[in-house]
This record gives sequence, C-alpha cells and structure tokens, in this order.
Amino acid sequence: MADYLILCAAAFVAGLIDAVVGGGGLVLVPALFSVFPNTAPATLLGTNKIAGVMGTTAAAINFARRVVVRWSTVTPAAFAAFAFSFFGAYVVTHIPTDLIRKALPFVLIAVAIYTWKKKDFGQTHAPTLTGSKEMIYAAVIGGAVGFYDGVFGPGTGSFLVFLFVRVFSYDFLSASAVSKFVNIATNLAALCWFGYSGHVIWQLGLLMAVFNIAGSLVGTRLAMKHGSVFVRKLFLFVVGALILKSGYDAFLR
Repeated sequence: MADYLILCAAAFVAGLIDAVVGGGGLVLVPALFSVFPNTAPATLLGTNKIAGVMGTTAAAINFARRVVVRWSTVTPAAFAAFAFSFFGAYVVTHIPTDLIRKALPFVLIAVAIYTWKKKDFGQTHAPTLTGSKEMIYAAVIGGAVGFYDGVFGPGTGSFLVFLFVRVFSYDFLSASAVSKFVNIATNLAALCWFGYSGHVIWQLGLLMAVFNIAGSLVGTRLAMKHGSVFVRKLFLFVVGALILKSGYDAFLR
C-alpha cells in the first residue's frame, strides 16, 4: 500500500512539472524503478507512458483554452514525433542505449548554459518561420525528439520547449503549450509499442494517470498565472535536476 501511495504522489508531482516545462519523467521513472527494482526496465517505461499520455493530454487541453496554438507547427511535428517515437520504442527493446545515456548530461548542460546566458530567451513571442519551412523544421524537431522519447524519455518535454523557443522564436509559455501536443504523440506511439509487446502494467498505469492528470491541471494553471518568466525559471531548475540525475545514472551508478 505504501508503495502505491509513493507512486501516486510521484505521479502528481510529475504531472505538475510536465505540464509546465516537461521533465516529469525525472520524478516518476525513478520512483517506478525504486518501487519495482526487479521488473524489466521496458515494462516500467511502458507503464509510465500511460500516465504520460493522459496527463499531457489534460495539460494540452487546458493550454489550448488559453493560449493560441499554431497548428501549422503542431501537426507536422506531432505526426513525425509519433512515427519516430514508435520506432524508438522498438529500438529500446532490442538494442542497448548506453551511448544516449552517456551523452544526455552534456546535451543538457549546453541547453542550460544557453538558456541561462540569454536572459531574454523565450520572453517574447515572435514566430519567425512560416509555410513549408515551418513544416519542415517542425517535422525534423518532432522526429528527432520523438525518437529520443521512444528510446529513453526523460527530458523530452524540456527538449521540445527549448527547441520551439530557439528555432521558432516562441515565448516559453507558447512553446510549452505546443510541446504538449507533440508530447502526446510521442507518448502514445511509445505506449502502442510497449503495450503490443507486453511491457505495460495497465492497472498501475491507470491509477498513476489519475494523479498525473490532477498534477497537470495544477501545473497549467500555475503557468498561465505566472507567465513565461515563471516557466523559464522552472525550466532551468528541471534541466539542472536532469543534469544531476542523468550524470549520476550514466557515470556513477
């Protein structure tokens, strides 16, 4: 019983963080591995995806009611993300992913330094890409991050937020809103493969999803209330935590 209470609390916190800047996996995935140390990693990652899909969907709907969403960016990014996330989930059940695990801390450090140095980064919403160029860039970002989410996962939402700010010149709030729709696609695709291959504990995943949704609703309200400045600060905090966690997992564990 205590183990399930821990996972429900972790799912709530993960949903809150994920709704604002992504990175909920930083909380929920380690909690799952801690509670079920003898369960296959692919099964725990697959179970996590149930909560991820439902919590992110709740956040996306909440954002769409209050933020203008550019569907010309979301649509190609989401389709590419779905396809490559499914492929990534297939890959993770067949080959080791140690190289990605070891590279992740350094990529996150670069993201953190860039965001920290540029104080006005993501504070102004001024989209610069339109037409076919917008669709191509969106598809490339969706495909690349989707593959990463299928293979590994932690930090997917944070990478999407960063790239939508950096490449499309969105503010942090709009980037967070758009990233939710793309993140739904990556989580859903990975869940399809994990479910098909039998790597999901459905009852546990659905229980965590209830608390993840509750957390995501709180997170979106906080983001809307406090705006891009708040989202940027939380983004830097989450990326910093991801650097420590991923560095420990890759080189010290």
